[in-house]
Amino acid sequence: MKEKTAAAISMISKACLTGHDADALVHAPSSEITGVPPIDPDMLSHVLTQVRLRGGAVYRAKLRAPWALRFPAGAAHFYYVEQGTAWVHLAGRTALSLEQGDLLMLPHRQDHVLSGGALMATDDIELVSRAHFGTNRHVLRAGKDGAVCRLIGGQFHFDGDAAAAVLAALPQALHLPGNGIDAPPWLDAITRFLLQEAHGGGPGSALMVSRLVDLLVIRMLRCWAESQVRLPGWIAGLSELRLGRALRAIHAEPHRPWTVQALAALAGMSRSAFAERFTAAVGQAPLQYAQHWKLTLAHDMLAQGVLVTQAAGRSGYASEAAFSRAFKSHFGYSPSTVRGQRA
Repeated sequence: MKEKTAAAISMISKACLTGHDADALVHAPSSEITGVPPIDPDMLSHVLTQVRLRGGAVYRAKLRAPWALRFPAGAAHFYYVEQGTAWVHLAGRTALSLEQGDLLMLPHRQDHVLSGGALMATDDIELVSRAHFGTNRHVLRAGKDGAVCRLIGGQFHFDGDAAAAVLAALPQALHLPGNGIDAPPWLDAITRFLLQEAHGGGPGSALMVSRLVDLLVIRMLRCWAESQVRLPGWIAGLSELRLGRALRAIHAEPHRPWTVQALAALAGMSRSAFAERFTAAVGQAPLQYAQHWKLTLAHDMLAQGVLVTQAAGRSGYASEAAFSRAFKSHFGYSPSTVRGQRA
């Protein structure tokens, strides 16, 4: 099964969108990607092995204007527009237009509204519920008798201790424009199999949905990264092999008391040249980034119920007091606050 999964990832990775801006899967190393900016595939695979995806609801939406649906916070979403136009409304940003062939991922589990138009009245927004699916849980219907919009939607969850740190480098929305072109073979295949497994409900269907969502998200992340002029955060380091060595070490041993000299040695660079290049590429100084990664992982531990003392030890701090000071300085609130929210 592992060999087949690796082969599938390799095959899918060779294609990219033409014109396009609860089960665990460990990602196999993928084939090298060409283009600008170049991405170190081993490093990307290394980061993604620390994040596990669980597929949730997958459905085909048949919508007719006017319509406006609110999706509550709690899950990541993806949308592929098969026909027509849709608008995505996220707090704090201008409404985003989606056309036929567009693929969108909302990785941060935020509340959002999907509608048939850029402007809408608050009273017209409906909260998505089981009533919109009727007797068929895999076909969502809404609206009246206006312009038609058909799309494939899905929900999924990022799991794993490193999920929060990985998501921190991603924007609110990853939009891959299709320019009105039909879906490329890889996307058509994944969405078709996703719907088939979601509808079938046979033995192993939950595992199949999770793995297919996994492949879809990997492909989306790659296509999005290739389209960016300036990559954010750790993703920028993937374009430079030497920086990738240092990033890989930080990710693999976040609890270690890293020094700039030690990281520069791994990168095969002088201390000053490494610090300058790392900061320019990643947007944070090496030790600042190392602390951010470590504390973000600690935050995720606390959110999952790990005791403050345990989180401090796993993060490499000599005492709970030192950990609490660093945590509060970084996030603006104490570790116990995160534990309290869980309770």
